[in-house]
Amino acid sequence: MRLGGGLLVALAAGAAGAGWWLLAGLVLAAIAAGVTAGLPEPGDALVDRVAVAVARLSEVAVYAIAFGAYVFPAHRGPAAAAFAVVVAGAGFAGPKIPTIVVRAACGLLLAAGAALVAVCVAVLPVGTSDGLRPPDFAGVLVAAVLVLPFLRPLGRGRAGLRVLLLGAVATLAAFAALYQLGAVRLGLSPTSLRDLLSAADADALQPLLTAFAVVATAVPAFAAGTEVRARAGLPGLAGVAVTAAAAFLLPVLPVLVTAGLATVIELLLRVRARRYSGSRE
Repeated sequence: MRLGGGLLVALAAGAAGAGWWLLAGLVLAAIAAGVTAGLPEPGDALVDRVAVAVARLSEVAVYAIAFGAYVFPAHRGPAAAAFAVVVAGAGFAGPKIPTIVVRAACGLLLAAGAALVAVCVAVLPVGTSDGLRPPDFAGVLVAAVLVLPFLRPLGRGRAGLRVLLLGAVATLAAFAALYQLGAVRLGLSPTSLRDLLSAADADALQPLLTAFAVVATAVPAFAAGTEVRARAGLPGLAGVAVTAAAAFLLPVLPVLVTAGLATVIELLLRVRARRYSGSRE
């Protein structure tokens, strides 16, 4: 679920910096998330709570920006701020989404994503032959950091396998987008997936993409708000205000970078928690 909302804007940001090497960044992010999948959650120390809060709030801001860009492109700033207030605010209030709703939404998103990939691969691209550049290790690393929050493992039961499967899905989606648009065109706009449908002669699917954007952003943003409230102890009003301001004022790239770096810190804290629990045993 988180992956669908993140890819709406992260693919363009990653392609702008890494080109076709975005695929390597996705693989690197999947490996990092998979390796840390079995680690315990961060502890209750102040640094742990702050890291979790910043990571989740940044993710919510990413979803809000994606929602505004794809659903209300003429008013993306106000729409993003309103999204943060309504959806994340509801999550901060405490209720959880029923599991059956999450599973149904995941199934619909996977079906829509599979249809999009099939359309992009089936139609021959036109004028997107921007050659493969020499390896850009900095670009690959940045691309991995941008995508890592949306591959972050949840739970410990078979979490590593789930992460690797999600990484494969993300890589397949990125390949289809790069194949159809090329790295330059994909990286030009945070709403390049709309251009992707146009390039694949599938404008009839634009309403489907809009519906995809609504579901793929609202559900994980709600869940992230709930997690901030439960684990970080952050007051709901403060979290809503910070998230709404970031979604309204900032472009997507610095928000993605903030979310990625906060997730890296969170994973390092999980490593520390594992070592601490091991030393106590």
